[in-house]
Amino acid sequence: MLVLGIETSCDETAAAVLKDGDTLLSNVINDQFGIHSKYGGIVPELAGRSHVDRVHRVIDDAVNKAGVQLRDIDLIAVTMGPGLVGSLLVGLNTAKGLSYGLNTPMVGVNHLEGHLLAIFLQKKIQFPFIALIVSGGHTDLYRASDFGQYKLLGRTRDDAAGESFDKVGKMLGIPYPGGPAIERLARKGNGKTHKFPRAYLEKGSLDFSFSGLKTSVRTFLNRRGRDDRVVSTDEDISAGFQDAVIDVLVDKLIGACEKEKISRVVVTGGVAANGALREAVRNAAQSHGLEASFPEKIFCTDNAAMIACAGHHKFIRNKNLSADSRTLDAKANLPLE
Repeated sequence: MLVLGIETSCDETAAAVLKDGDTLLSNVINDQFGIHSKYGGIVPELAGRSHVDRVHRVIDDAVNKAGVQLRDIDLIAVTMGPGLVGSLLVGLNTAKGLSYGLNTPMVGVNHLEGHLLAIFLQKKIQFPFIALIVSGGHTDLYRASDFGQYKLLGRTRDDAAGESFDKVGKMLGIPYPGGPAIERLARKGNGKTHKFPRAYLEKGSLDFSFSGLKTSVRTFLNRRGRDDRVVSTDEDISAGFQDAVIDVLVDKLIGACEKEKISRVVVTGGVAANGALREAVRNAAQSHGLEASFPEKIFCTDNAAMIACAGHHKFIRNKNLSADSRTLDAKANLPLE
């Protein structure tokens, strides 16, 4: 079965062709960093316009690289939420047009399920497992019991981890996206120069909160600007901030495994490409006797291969799903569970 995946939930226009749920024939990603960097973050209207301009070219590129034609596609899988509504509508309406014109089945996919199942593009993970989805818009912990069976264990109450990386990067004068630059600076810094707070919330909670950490960094930067005795470099601040985020992520992940009595973890989403986070999770997993898995970095950031994978499994579970797919609407907030 050939699945065409389409992803336009935020600022990546992406398309991919997947064969039989595990053989990736193409994976095309067109980012918008050049459009949004001057604004220090994503401008939703500009993101939507860019998707309109690029989506058909990206799909054509993906199909050509796969060595197939559109009429060969057996299923179209498209992100329907969560995300920016204007961006989602571009991909969703494009998929509807293709589905109608080609008389090809179509399924709407939850973007978070795409992240959660991205690991299956590389290997088959045995259920159940604990999934930490950590990205610019989401920081969520799930118990995955099977395809389509997910239980929310904890989520951020304010800023997502990736969003915090970008905002701290902006405080330091780093162009969007700030996350990769913060990681590079942190490698050269000393995180012990100034210890930023860790928000663990009430006892036993698996929720996250990063707004206080972000405020603490801002306060420290203001002090540094007024007091010559505060000598921490941008590298030290980046390292201290990154350590604070990673400590909480790892602690909650291990706590979720202990609570659910599960020995397998998958860390996915854009921030899962962070090398320091991967190392910290591996070390913690080893010390607790857990098996840790991470998608390749190309599958951590938003991509259409993961949407094709999730769509494949969703369609296999229930082939009647495509019956009313052309009436699907974009949803900015779409719960996974």
